[in-house]
Amino acid sequence: MCQMLGLTAGRFGTRFLGRRVMALVTPSSATMASHGHGHADVSEIADMSKPMYCDRMDTPLPDRAYKDELNAADKTLKEKEKGPWNQLTKEEKIALYRLMFRKTYPEMKQKTDEWKTVMGGIFIFLGLTGLLVWWQSIYVYPAQPRTFDSEWQAKQIQRMLDMRVNPVEGLASKWDYEKGQWK
Repeated sequence: MCQMLGLTAGRFGTRFLGRRVMALVTPSSATMASHGHGHADVSEIADMSKPMYCDRMDTPLPDRAYKDELNAADKTLKEKEKGPWNQLTKEEKIALYRLMFRKTYPEMKQKTDEWKTVMGGIFIFLGLTGLLVWWQSIYVYPAQPRTFDSEWQAKQIQRMLDMRVNPVEGLASKWDYEKGQWK
């Protein structure tokens, strides 16, 4: 495509126009920088080809250590780790653990207040659903038909009895026509 634009611009006789069009079409470093690409301070790009760290109860050893970049104190502690562990203090052992892992098992098992957020979301959803149903019952659904009225149903049953509908096993078989009441 870039060659086609260059040839088209050359045919019009202006190389200047062709260069301008090419500068707009090709991803130059100035164009990329103006859109935020190439600036490390804008956002940090995560390298997804490297293993990620995550604390999980079912995976006791993560794919990588929690701290990748060590400062001078951490490096000296790592050198001291190579020696006998009975010479390390309790604080140094904990610091070494924290270099490898972010949380301990008791910290991972610790209860959180996430359930409050979940329950709040459920109640908000149910409330909005109730409002929607109420609004639909007022503005969307038509009024109940007259056949749902108790007077209408009583007249309908009386009409069926008068017509002796299904006299063997149905409604008329359960009506005593001589006494005028249900059997």
